[in-house]
Amino acid sequence: MIPHLVTFHFYEELEQLPPFHPDKTEDVPIVSSFRRQLATADGVIICTPEYAFGVPGVLKNALDWVVSTGEFNEKPVAVISASPLTSGGDKALESLLHTLTALGTIKDENSSLSIPTVKKKINEQGQITDEDTYKKLQLLLGHLMMAIEKQKGNKEG
Repeated sequence: MIPHLVTFHFYEELEQLPPFHPDKTEDVPIVSSFRRQLATADGVIICTPEYAFGVPGVLKNALDWVVSTGEFNEKPVAVISASPLTSGGDKALESLLHTLTALGTIKDENSSLSIPTVKKKINEQGQITDEDTYKKLQLLLGHLMMAIEKQKGNKEG
C-alpha cells in the first residue's frame, strides 16, 4: 500500500536529452531540469526493458549525465527489469545495478526485481494481471519507502 502523501513523477523526456559528452560544460536546459528533478526526489524507481542484453542507450545516456554531479548520491532506488524472455532482463538489470553503484545510490538485494515473460503478466492495457508479480512489486515499493524514511531520518539526525 502506498502512503497517501506519496507523489510519483514519470520522467518521459529521456529521448530528448542530448548525447552525453564529458567535455560539454555549457548549461543544457533539459539536462539541468533532469538533474533538478532527480535532486528533489526522495527516491527513484527505474524500470527498464532489456535491449540487446543491456540497458537501452537513452537510459544509459541519462545516467551518464549525472555521473559527476551527484544527484543520485545517497538516493534510495528501486530497479525493475522486464522482458518477454524467461531471463527477465537479467543482463540489463545487472548492468543498471553496476551503474547505480557507481552513482552512489542506496540499494541492497531487496531493491531490484526482474520480471520474466512479462507479456503473460499484463493485459492489453498494460495492467498487471499476475498476482505473484503484483505482490513482488508491492514488496519492492514497500522496501523503497522504508529506505526513503531511513534516509530522511539520517539527514535529520
